[in-house]
Amino acid sequence: MKLITAIIKPFKMDDVRAALSDIGVQGLTVTEVKGFGRQRGHTELYRGAEYVVDFLPKLKLEVAVASEQVEATIDAIISAANTGKIGDGKIFVSPLEQLIRIRTGETGEEAI
Repeated sequence: MKLITAIIKPFKMDDVRAALSDIGVQGLTVTEVKGFGRQRGHTELYRGAEYVVDFLPKLKLEVAVASEQVEATIDAIISAANTGKIGDGKIFVSPLEQLIRIRTGETGEEAI
């Protein structure tokens, strides 16, 4: 089992959700976050004054998947979240040692 964490642009959420549903991913956790990568934020103009936005709004998605679904899940996220512009985000894949569904007590891949 793997935990896939993706940081994406907020307006791409619906596309990513649809793409994950299409490949059979059943659960997803979304958190609103702020951060920056290489672009280091940007400047904006508001009422004639220029100011620096250091942290950009992003969404953090967390998906627990069986090892066999990792590549399909990554491909779905990339195809749905890609705009071709800077700040499209990142995907992190981590091993998931144990997973337990609280309601039923199921463990491992059965709990996904």
